[in-house]
Formats: sequence, C-alpha cells, structure tokens
Amino acid sequence: MNHNRITDFVQSSLNEAVQLLKTLGRIPAPSRQEDQRAKFCLDWFARQGAQDVWMDEQKNVVCALDCDQHRDIAVFMAHTDIVFDDQDLLPMRQEGRWLYAPGIGDNTANLVNLMMAAKYMIQNRQPLKRGVLIVANACEEGLGNLDGARRIFDQYGDRITECYSFDGYLSQCTSRPVGSNRYRITVEGEGGHSYLDFGNQNAILQMAELIHDLYRVKVPTEVKTTYNVGRVSGGSTVNSIAQSAEILYEYRSASQQCLESMEKAFKALIDRHRSAGVKIQIELLGHRPGLGDIDIRKLDDWTRNNIQIIRRHYTGPMNLKPQSTDSNIPLSRGQLANTIGTIVGKDAHKREEWIDLDSIPTGLAIVLDLLLQTVQP
Repeated sequence: MNHNRITDFVQSSLNEAVQLLKTLGRIPAPSRQEDQRAKFCLDWFARQGAQDVWMDEQKNVVCALDCDQHRDIAVFMAHTDIVFDDQDLLPMRQEGRWLYAPGIGDNTANLVNLMMAAKYMIQNRQPLKRGVLIVANACEEGLGNLDGARRIFDQYGDRITECYSFDGYLSQCTSRPVGSNRYRITVEGEGGHSYLDFGNQNAILQMAELIHDLYRVKVPTEVKTTYNVGRVSGGSTVNSIAQSAEILYEYRSASQQCLESMEKAFKALIDRHRSAGVKIQIELLGHRPGLGDIDIRKLDDWTRNNIQIIRRHYTGPMNLKPQSTDSNIPLSRGQLANTIGTIVGKDAHKREEWIDLDSIPTGLAIVLDLLLQTVQP
C-alpha cells in the first residue's frame, strides 16, 4: 500500500470533499424518494471516470470495480436517505468549522467520505484480489425497511465476503444488529353521538386498554429488549364516540430469540383482545432482522482487525454498542459486516444536526484504509 499517495490524496481532497458535502447535503432525500440525490450520485461517479455504474430499481447507485473478474465481492455502502420529508432544497448554514443541516451527518458526510474514497480507487486503478461494490444505497431510515441493502444482498448473495456500512459518528463500530418489528394497529368501534349513543364501543378507549396491556408485557432480560408506542391517532370531534383509532408500535432487541419472544407475546395479546370483542387489524410496516447464524469468533476477529485499522487514524474511545443499521441485513444472513462512523458530529435526526468539517480527512482516511486493506492483493 502506498501510504504517501493516500496521505497526499486525503490532504489534498478536503476542499473538494467539503464542496461535495455542501452540494449533496442540500438535495432532499426522504426514504423511498431518494431520486434527486441518487441521480446526482450517479452523474458524479460517471464524471470521476467510473466505467461500470448504474442505478437499480431500488434507487441504489452502484459502482462496480472488477466484479466481472472475481467471484468474491466486498461491499462498501453508505445510505443516501435522511429522516426528513423535505422536497425542496434543505437549509444549511456554516459557522466556522461547523456545518449545520438536516441529515448532514446521518448520513450525508459518511456518504461523501465513501464517494471520495471511490474516486481514489477509480482514478488509481490497480489489480484487486476481489471485486468491489461501492453503493450509495436507498431506504435505510425508518420505514425504508433497509430495502436498499436487501436488494444488494438478494442480488449478489454468497458472492459477498464482507460488508462495510458507513453510518453514524466517529467512534462507532457496530457488529451486533438491533432488530425490530414495526406495526400499524387499528381498532374499530361502534362510534356514534357522545350523548345519544353513550355506551357504544369507543375505539379510543379500546385502544387505550390495548396500549396499557402492551406496556405490561414482560420483556426478555437476557439481552436488552425494548418496545414503544410512537404515534396515536383516532376519533373525530369532542362530541363523537370514536369509530376508529390507530397506533404505531415497535419492539427491538439485539437478539433474534428475544424478538421472537416479543412476537409471540404480541400476537397472544392481540388474540386476547379480539376474543373480548375488540375489532383489531394489524399491519407489519417494517422488519429489521437480528443476528443470524454466524461464526461469532470469526466475526469478532474480523471486527477487531477493523478496529485496529480505525485506530491508525482515530484514538478516542470506541462505541461498540449494538445498532440498527444496514448491517442488519448481512449479519442476519451470516455474513461479516460492520457499520462504521467516519465523522464528528451531533444531533442526528434533528434538523439542527451538525458536523465538524475538520474531521472529514480522518473519516476519509479510515474509509480508504479499510477499502485498500480489503481488496489489495
């Protein structure tokens, strides 16, 4: 590995990376509506000289290097979507070294570091020991349901030997996925006039009783397991008995076994309320799988090696806690994956999120070092 060339590239690329970040960071990209940002990334890769780049039906932008020459493939990905529904250009402001914008750290800055590392690979072509997929993937956030990552792993299957997902802030290196199930639950009641039909079934009351019972479910204790009702709606006016009420509900755990226990308890609770005469409909909105059948020792050894590479560029404390990220997909299928943060910042999922522009070179060096260590002969 030519460390001097890498160092020179990282140091000379800061201004270009910042300008790319400022341009990309203003392009709206709600989950499943990443079209504008994906089109920008597609055109950008082509301008850098990529010979094999395309956008798939899931709105993933894929840049392939030597995948036709090798069976084995390493995947390097960063998601394009953000949690905000804006359709117009996103607001942005800079105060010294701090850049503020919705989604600027989660995940625009990590995506920029991956794109700049890809530029190095494209413009410094050399023989590789395996194929490389650079992916600006869609649908990581919220009800995107990790469908962008699913598409990549459905298509390439066991050809993929390892996956690096760049997401979150510097210090994060995730090797354990937090899985979840997310539901829309709807209750239908008789409804009617609040005075004339007093005593009729009220969907809001029935939903309140269901929520009360959902919060009395005993969670498994062997691995942290949580649940949450995140949204409640229903009824019409103060003088009407509600005919319908709706909630959004989820449960999470890093253990697939605990997720299955929560699923069993949830379905039993729904059946109990139905047996009491409550009309309930449930709709699975999102499923993020937990850890699958994987060689834990191999995964942990591989992760430790990645941490050593990160440590060449970052010496602060590491965050190794389980997270819910694109890595859930490969880890659930028994494939090696880490999600690694490459930027200093704060306030993810807030419109006031900020990143430290001076941390870009450190993050770019981490991405490029991991990439070259993985694919160079």
